[in-house]
Amino acid sequence: MPARARRSDARDNHALLLAAARAVFAEDGPDAPLDRIARRAGIGNATMYRHFPSRRELVIAVYAGEVASLTSGARLDAADPGAELFAWLASFAEHVRDKRDLALSLTTPAGGHETLFAQWHSTMNETAAALVDRAKAAGAVTPDTDPLDLLLLATGVALANAPARTPHLLALVRRAVSTP
Repeated sequence: MPARARRSDARDNHALLLAAARAVFAEDGPDAPLDRIARRAGIGNATMYRHFPSRRELVIAVYAGEVASLTSGARLDAADPGAELFAWLASFAEHVRDKRDLALSLTTPAGGHETLFAQWHSTMNETAAALVDRAKAAGAVTPDTDPLDLLLLATGVALANAPARTPHLLALVRRAVSTP
């Protein structure tokens, strides 16, 4: 028997909870009170717990949505593949800087987060690889440009926690791999 589709009010509540959780976590971090998220969504705590029985499940859903947004934002049909690659790397650096605490809140001494992290990293690596391949094909970056190297450099830029310097630092990276 096929799974029943969610009722429209349940879908709406789910979406409201995710939007509220994104906003509250961005404001107060991943340890923000869950009842504040329910209030922001305009629903009761019991409804929230029916959708997300634990904080961990809510954080996973929010972070998975952030990763999906980041990777789906890559324009693999952009007219200027080099510009798109570095625009996406800027978004990636912002993601690392702004969402790091959310992701790290999922790590526990008991583990269990490794599979999730591997899936998310794989998705981001695949997106970066596709963008680098297009930039290489367009002659925008050198043939030896490695997607993982760019992700590591962008991560370093993000962890420097100097948002005002991020565009300059990424421009330095771009100059290092751009073709003459």
